[in-house]
Amino acid sequence: MTEITSTTKILTGGVGKSEVAGTVTGLGLPGVEIVLSNDMDAAVQLRAGRADYFLGTCHTGAGASLGVLVGLLGAAACHTFGRSVPTAEQIDALLDEGKKVFGFAVDQIDAVAPALARAIAARTA
Repeated sequence: MTEITSTTKILTGGVGKSEVAGTVTGLGLPGVEIVLSNDMDAAVQLRAGRADYFLGTCHTGAGASLGVLVGLLGAAACHTFGRSVPTAEQIDALLDEGKKVFGFAVDQIDAVAPALARAIAARTA
């Protein structure tokens, strides 16, 4: 019997995309694939259903991390944390609302990326 496994594909983009990818990969979360991307390619992949989430970083977490994605996917699919660090409850609420695209400041990667990835992985199981 073949076992069917579900994999969630998370794209990373922005100035800290490699650091986000390394941080999330280092968590060893089962069912999570992390791929370096850019905002334009991410929008195409998300719209086509070839990716599930996007984690974007810039220096403030408030603009360049998500600008193109907000424009192409709509604000309803996107959320920026700016320079704040969300609680697990806030992340769960945003995922419950259907948010797929998240932006945050590059200096918050160590706190935000693992929290987002764990919450996403919990929904993959």
